[in-house]
Amino acid sequence: MMKIAFYLSVMFFVGCTQKEDKPKDINWSKEKSMELNKTIAGEEKIAIKLFLEGHKNWKMNETGSGLQYYIYKNGSGNQPKEGSVVDVEYSISLLDGTKCYETKSDEVVELVVDHSQVETGVQEGLKKMKVGDHVKMIIPSHLAHGLTGDLDKIPPLTPIVVDLHLIEIVK
Repeated sequence: MMKIAFYLSVMFFVGCTQKEDKPKDINWSKEKSMELNKTIAGEEKIAIKLFLEGHKNWKMNETGSGLQYYIYKNGSGNQPKEGSVVDVEYSISLLDGTKCYETKSDEVVELVVDHSQVETGVQEGLKKMKVGDHVKMIIPSHLAHGLTGDLDKIPPLTPIVVDLHLIEIVK
């Protein structure tokens, strides 16, 4: 038993006295980050353009942020404002058609406009809608789930397609 205790003590002290490797010097800069962001945005723009070539009947509008939206069924109600509580039905998929999330046929989801619980792109799109509108949105990753994805069904750096129906403004 003494031998085991002796060996464990020696291993402990040897392990504690070993030098740690210094982290490698990573030569990264703001300019390199900006260049990488431009590259990613450019690749996403190409993927979105190719997607839209297969959906020529979608008459997309593009905002300054890069959100693309198409109101394919017009409603006649009011537009929600910042802080409005709204009921919606939605479907979210990837550009390749993989369905990620959707409300069930008898379900609505309550959202607060301009609240961080929902993707920035959806928030921006909601403010362009009226009650009763049905909209298709293509949301680039920087307005959706960004570098991490949603850690479940949406991969990192992935644009998403959202089909959204604004049912009512609750308050």
